[in-house]
Amino acid sequence: MRTVLAFDFGASSGRAIKGVFDGKSIKYSEIHRFENIPKIVDGHVCHNVDMILNEIKTAIKKAGKVDSIAFDTWGVDYALLDKDGNVIHEPYHYRDSRTANALEIAFAKMPAEAIFAETGNQIMNINTLFQLLCDKDLNNADKLLFMPDLFAYLLTGEKVCEITIASTSQMFDMIKGEWSKKVLDTFGIKKELFPALKKSATINGYYNGVPVISVAGHDTQCAVVAMPTQTKNVAFLSCGTWSLMGCEVDTPIITKESTECDLSNEMGANGKINFLKNISGLWLIQQLRQDLKKNGMSLSYDELEGMARASEQFRCFIDPDASDFSAHGDLIDKIKAYCKKTNQPVPLTIGQIVRCIYESLVMKYRLALEQISACAQKSFEVLHLMGGGSKDGFLCELASESIGIPVIAGPVEATALGNIILQLIALGEINDVDEGRKIIAETEKVTRFSKKRTTEWDVAYKRFCEIIS
Repeated sequence: MRTVLAFDFGASSGRAIKGVFDGKSIKYSEIHRFENIPKIVDGHVCHNVDMILNEIKTAIKKAGKVDSIAFDTWGVDYALLDKDGNVIHEPYHYRDSRTANALEIAFAKMPAEAIFAETGNQIMNINTLFQLLCDKDLNNADKLLFMPDLFAYLLTGEKVCEITIASTSQMFDMIKGEWSKKVLDTFGIKKELFPALKKSATINGYYNGVPVISVAGHDTQCAVVAMPTQTKNVAFLSCGTWSLMGCEVDTPIITKESTECDLSNEMGANGKINFLKNISGLWLIQQLRQDLKKNGMSLSYDELEGMARASEQFRCFIDPDASDFSAHGDLIDKIKAYCKKTNQPVPLTIGQIVRCIYESLVMKYRLALEQISACAQKSFEVLHLMGGGSKDGFLCELASESIGIPVIAGPVEATALGNIILQLIALGEINDVDEGRKIIAETEKVTRFSKKRTTEWDVAYKRFCEIIS
């Protein structure tokens, strides 16, 4: 019997999940949850590390005796440490506006095509490389720690860099499996800034005698670990604040076509490459709900879904990844302005706005899956939709109709389960990811959605692609 504590931190909330493995199955429960609310420091959106560390220690006390601890978080964000090991500045949030012109600054030194050729990462201004170009403390920093490694360091004092989280940074050579010398040299970033790279499922250090394990630091890679299948012709969609859609491949796909499609290569915990696309996710629904609440309308997610179901199909679309929607606040006005700008009917009701978001997301899923299929030269028989989005039956139904293949929804706690599996591998209780997936497939409840794609969907998809082009 082994008991492990998995910390799964998203950009909007943090949770501690206690998992117990009896040699055959994993039982788990959430023992602590908190809101991960950014704070404003000198006009910038930052992560509240002191608050998060206090929540971590609270959860550890609640958990009691455990055999190990591990962290997974969102990607790209980091903290800079001085020579004494102190955090120089509260870690910036990837949604902070300081990177608005970062791509322009970067491309003046190295074209986008060359950056992608070196790193295989989808070019996004939130990526670590572009954040560093806007970080005034970079020249004074001794070490950089990505967020999961930072939390482990605050417990253990050990500075390491887990490889999956490193691979989200736009500075990692996916082919060689090391930092890209060309990128670092071009942008004047010293290799010594980064601690030693660690593989997933290795012991990082100890906190009060308890091993702290580097799992897959990037939450997406943890979720993929828990995909309840060993079939090869499957795609995955890790769906929460962000939607990350992709498939596993043996080698990075760094081609002209993958560059043009804004696809990304990231290291998986099992040594595979996760070839994927970053798409805005339920962040849009979350923001809508917050905006409505500020205006005195407190609506549940179920109520919003009901309003969407009652609204007409295909009235209007947005590009969920347009820069118009990347910042906090005023989402309703932004959606109306986008529709007006693109000569579409403007949504007039809350239901129409929610339906617009849902349908736009699943249309983007179809586009992404077609691009991934073409670039990877793979066809897919099923999509595994995991994470919090798998609880959203409406989203799953629409996704199946849009992409035209069955959607297997679940497990909801895929990220935490992947974290738990990797801890158990590090402790020698499970042999590898394939064994972990077999356990998940045999014990976790999933739901199958199989909706036929109609001609109306094809017509609407064509219109969607024209609107966002």
